[in-house]
Amino acid sequence: MNKTLLAATTAIMVMTTACTQKEPLQTGIHIENLDMNVCPQQDFYQFATGGWQQQNPLTGEYARFGSFDKLGLQNLEQVNGLIQDIAATEHKHGSVEQKIGDIYNLAMDTARRNNEGYEAIRRSIEEIDGVTDRSQLSGLLGKSMEYSLWAMYVDADALNSSMNILNEYQAGFALGQKEYYLDEDEHTRSIREAYLKHIARMFSLYGIGEADQAAQTVLRLETRLAKAAKSNVELRDPIDNYNKMSIEELKQLVPQINWDEYFAAMDIKTDSLSVGQKEHLAEAGRMLGEEPLEDLKTLLKWQVLDGAASYLTDEMYAANFDFYGRVLSGKEEQSPLWKRAVGMVNGTLGEAVGQMYVKKYFPEENKKRMLSLVKNLQKALSERIAALEWMSDETKAKAQEKLASMTIKIGYPDTWRDYSKLDIDPALSYYENIQRAAKFEQEYSLSYLNKPVDKTKWYMTPQTVNAYYNPSSNEICFPAGILQYPFFDMSADDAFNYGAIGVVIGHEMTHGFDDQGCLFDKDGNLQNWWTAEDKARFDERTAVMRDYFDNIEVAPGVHANGAFTLGENIADHGGLQISYQAFASQMKKNGLDPMQACCEKKEGCCKEEQKCCKEDKSCCKEGEKKSCCSEGQACCKEGDKKACCKDGGAMFSPAQRFFLAYANVWAANIRDEEILQRTKSDPHSLGRWRVNGALPHIGAWYEAWNITEESPLYLAPEKRVSIW
Repeated sequence: MNKTLLAATTAIMVMTTACTQKEPLQTGIHIENLDMNVCPQQDFYQFATGGWQQQNPLTGEYARFGSFDKLGLQNLEQVNGLIQDIAATEHKHGSVEQKIGDIYNLAMDTARRNNEGYEAIRRSIEEIDGVTDRSQLSGLLGKSMEYSLWAMYVDADALNSSMNILNEYQAGFALGQKEYYLDEDEHTRSIREAYLKHIARMFSLYGIGEADQAAQTVLRLETRLAKAAKSNVELRDPIDNYNKMSIEELKQLVPQINWDEYFAAMDIKTDSLSVGQKEHLAEAGRMLGEEPLEDLKTLLKWQVLDGAASYLTDEMYAANFDFYGRVLSGKEEQSPLWKRAVGMVNGTLGEAVGQMYVKKYFPEENKKRMLSLVKNLQKALSERIAALEWMSDETKAKAQEKLASMTIKIGYPDTWRDYSKLDIDPALSYYENIQRAAKFEQEYSLSYLNKPVDKTKWYMTPQTVNAYYNPSSNEICFPAGILQYPFFDMSADDAFNYGAIGVVIGHEMTHGFDDQGCLFDKDGNLQNWWTAEDKARFDERTAVMRDYFDNIEVAPGVHANGAFTLGENIADHGGLQISYQAFASQMKKNGLDPMQACCEKKEGCCKEEQKCCKEDKSCCKEGEKKSCCSEGQACCKEGDKKACCKDGGAMFSPAQRFFLAYANVWAANIRDEEILQRTKSDPHSLGRWRVNGALPHIGAWYEAWNITEESPLYLAPEKRVSIW
C-alpha cells in the first residue's frame, strides 16, 4: 500500500470525541473494495471501488459487470435452484409448476432445437411469402406477434391517468437508436457494415437466396424508418409524445393502412388512441404504400429471423450473439444455457417465480425497515421543498401535495398475477411456446383497454434488481430483489443504508420532480402545476446539470449526452441530497455527528490530548508520535484527535461511509464497446460518472472528504447544481 496516500486518506478522517456504540459497529463497508493507492480527492470512484473492480474482473460473458449484475447473478442462482426442483418432476398440466418446469426444460433442450431446425418459423415465412397484394399487409401486421413497423400497447391516458388508453410507439428498426443508421463517425459506420453482414448471414442460415441483396434492402428500409423516428432526447418529452386522436383521425394520418382490418386482427375495439410519434407512423404508412412489395416482405422476414434467433438452433443463436454480443457490446462468450433458461422463465412467469422467491429469500423485517427509511426520506424531501429559495409558495404547495400523494410499493405485490390462461405445451417447439407466452402478454395488456387503471399492478417482478417511479400513478416501487447488499444490509448502520438504498429511494422520489416527472401532477396527469416563473427557474437549474454532463468525455473524442441522461442525473443528485439530509437528521436525533468517526466501545477512544490507541487498546500519551495501531486499525496522524478502530470500515466517519456506500452501488468494470453503446442507448450515466460526476455537486461530500480547490473533482459553489 502506498504509505503517502494512506496518510492522506487518514488525514481527512475527522475528529472524534467519544464512543457511543453499545454493540460492535457493523458498517457494511468492505475495506477490500477500496483502492487505498488512490487519493479520494483525486478520483473518488477509483478510491471507493478500485478493489471491487480488481476482485470482479470482466469475464468473457459480460460487457459490463457491476454491483447490480453481481447481485442479479446471486438472485439468478437462487431462482435457478427453485426452478430446478420444479423442473425435475412432473406436474399436473395447467398448474403453475408445470408451466415453469416445461418452459425451463424446453429452454435447456438444445439438442431438440438443433434437430427441429427452422421448422418453427417456416409457417411465418411462408405466410409472408403468400402475400400477393399490399392490401393484405394491414391484417397481417395486426395479427402477427413476430413483426411490426410500430408497437401498440395499453397504458394510462396521460391526461386522464385513472383510465387506460391504447398507445402507439415507433418501431421497425432493429438497432433501436436512430443514430446507428445516421451517424458518420468511424465506429458507427463499422457497426452498420457489421450489421449488413449479420443480416446476410442470418438469411443464409435460413436458406433465403441473394442474402447480400436482401440485407441491403433491410438496411435501406430500416434507415428510412429511423430517419423519421425521434431521437432518444426527443422521446423524453411526454407532451410532444402524447397525441390523442380518434380512429377516424388516425385513418387520415395514415391512409395506407386499413385500420379496421388491423384492429380486427388484434381483436381491439376502441374509438381513440394516442399516437406517440406521428411522423414515424406516417412515414411507415408511406413506406407501405411506396416501396416494392417484395422489399417490404424481405423486411418482415428479417424481423421474424431476428426475433426468433434466441429460440432456434445453436448455430443461429451463435450468429445472433456474434453481432449483438461481440460487435455491439464487446462480449467474448455467450451466457451459460441455464442463465438464459432462468431468464426466460422469469420473463414468462415472473410473478409466479417471484412468489416463491420472496417466500424463501425476503424476510418481513426488511420491508419494515424499508418503510421507515422511505418515511424519513419523504420527510427530508418535504423539508427541502419548504426551504427552496427559488420556488414560490404557490408551486411549493403543489409539490408538497404531490410528495404526500406518492404511493410506496416495497418487496412484492399484495395480489399475485393469474397465469391460468397461459397454456405451455411441451409437445410444441420452444419457439411456439414463446409465441404463446407473447400472445398471452398481449391479451393481458389489451384486457385493460378503456378500463380503469389498476393501481395495484406491478411493472417489475419481485426478484428484479432494480426500482422505478411511474409518473402516471405517482408511485415508487422497490422489488425484494434489490433489497440486499450492497444496496441494503439489515446488519449495517444508518450510514451505509442511507448511502446505498436511501439514495436509491431518494432517486426514485426525485423522478417525480425531474424534467419529465415535474410535468405530471399528484394524480399522475400530464398537467402543469408550476407558475411560469418557477418553471423557468427550474429549467435554468437543470440546464446546469445538462451542460456539465455534456462536457464529460466518456471515451476519446466521445462525450456524454447531458440532455439524454438529464432525468437520471437529476434523480441521482436529488437522491443524494435527500438521503444525506435524512441520514444527518437521524444521526443528530441519536445525539451523533455524521462528520465524527467513532470506534467500537471496546476499543476505547482517545481524549483530545492523546493521539492514538496502542495495540493493547489503550491510548498513547501526549507527545508520542509513533504509529501504535495494530494491523487492520486506523492510525491517527499527529495532530488528529482520533481513535483507532478495529473494524476497517469504522475508521471512516459516518458521513464518509455514506458516500462510500453510494459509490459501491455503482462499482463496475465495462468494455470500451459497451461504453459507446450505452452512451447512445442508456438514459443513465455510466457508473463512474454517477459517482465522479454526481458528487462534485454535493456540499456534504466536500466536507466529509476534505475536497479542496486542488482536487480535479472540485467545482466552485456557483457552478454546482442546486435543484431539489
